Amino acid sequence: MEYVSTRGGPGAVDFEGALFSGYEPNGGLFMPSALPRLDAPTLRRWSTFSYPQLVKELCSLFVAAELVPRRDLDDLIDKAFSRFRHKDVVHLSRLKDGLNVLELWHGPTYAFKDLSLSCTGQFLQYFLEKKQKHITILVGTSGDTGSSAIESVRGQKNLDIFVLLPHGLCSQIQELQMTTVIEENVHVFAVHGTSDEIEEPIKELFANADFARKHNLMSLNSINWSRIMVQLAHHFYAYFQCAPSLDTTPLPVVEIVVPTGGGGNITAGCIAQKMGLPIRLVAVVNSNDIVHRAVQHGDFSLSGGVKATLASAMDIQEPYNMERILWLLSDGDSNLIKTLMEQFSVSKSLKLPEDLHRKLVQTLGSCAASDEDIVRAMRRCWEENHYLLCPHSAVAAHYHYGQLGCGSRSTPRCCLAPASAAKFRDAVLSAGLVPDVPPEISVLTTLETRSTPLKKGEDWAKTLREQIEDVTRRRKM
Repeated sequence: MEYVSTRGGPGAVDFEGALFSGYEPNGGLFMPSALPRLDAPTLRRWSTFSYPQLVKELCSLFVAAELVPRRDLDDLIDKAFSRFRHKDVVHLSRLKDGLNVLELWHGPTYAFKDLSLSCTGQFLQYFLEKKQKHITILVGTSGDTGSSAIESVRGQKNLDIFVLLPHGLCSQIQELQMTTVIEENVHVFAVHGTSDEIEEPIKELFANADFARKHNLMSLNSINWSRIMVQLAHHFYAYFQCAPSLDTTPLPVVEIVVPTGGGGNITAGCIAQKMGLPIRLVAVVNSNDIVHRAVQHGDFSLSGGVKATLASAMDIQEPYNMERILWLLSDGDSNLIKTLMEQFSVSKSLKLPEDLHRKLVQTLGSCAASDEDIVRAMRRCWEENHYLLCPHSAVAAHYHYGQLGCGSRSTPRCCLAPASAAKFRDAVLSAGLVPDVPPEISVLTTLETRSTPLKKGEDWAKTLREQIEDVTRRRKM
């Protein structure tokens, strides 16, 4: 399996090359040069697999056995999931009125990103131990990615991780999960800016090819292919859990509703669909609705600044993984994608070509939810099921509830739940509900914190560059 940049470039890399990467110098993202196709007999056989088994099967399609032998791959994935609280790793809750909620948040930080990052952390260690190499990880986060990334690599001697978080725009728990980690290899920056703005200094450092090479820069954001690869399993597991029977021809369709911020999870869904999984995808967003507008009107353009919402991890105006989706739909036309993305980078405004927009509409449905919609969905789910949704999961539930009055519905639906309500106390209180906070989260407010502020008007890239250079000097002393 080879990987190529969505914007073309000097050539293909293997999984190890894609893993140890960030943004390409030309701004592109790695994608498999070809996708495996799965037939109905294979899907029927996989339908009895556990979630970890599905992750193993899917990863084995994209990671060459010459790089990671199958036995080693299985061991790495088992080790990755060993810290999860649920015996099945993920869990489907079947609620009233056909509301199926796939809980993806039973990992160390109570967020779905633990699933892909725990595996990615294991892959990194596997290669680093073989090569006795040191890397520098750069991560920008809107809330959950940072803490999951930190948990996947904290305390490791052969890497340093630098995390930029939007100070005051995450939930208190999300921020504490990052700033209370006092490890030598963890460096947290509290940035006085939005989640989109904090990506700019990271892109600048990756664009400096000499600096990136000298410090072995890589990213654990969902620009990293490994993250997308593991997230494929969400969609297969959701399908197998919710499909009524696989004995029919053609196989039945399941609708999967995906809360969408940076777009990694919905990208994984599009890839699963291309591989032959019979799913209908719906991207649901909050008031930062660029993905919704792109689907409905072909308008991939910024709409003012990032709006702060109850679903804070989705407060993103520039969903970078949309580039991967457009590349897929263009049949890998890297010249077209390069032109479109460079135009967007300059003008922050893009009208999708008619043919590309038509394919996007065929691939995705979409829905946007206001804070009022989120609160109503949280309240209804509690009143009908005594089940607490996080505000991001509530965006998906809002879509589900809106479909109930639309006549008979034969297609089963699964809503992906990306985080636990325990991480979003203020949102739960806004809905007039009582938070249920486990001890390992409530104790965070009593711990020492450590972070470096990056204030408005400062040269964030310069400060970040100096900090990385300083850490490198101290490590070599």
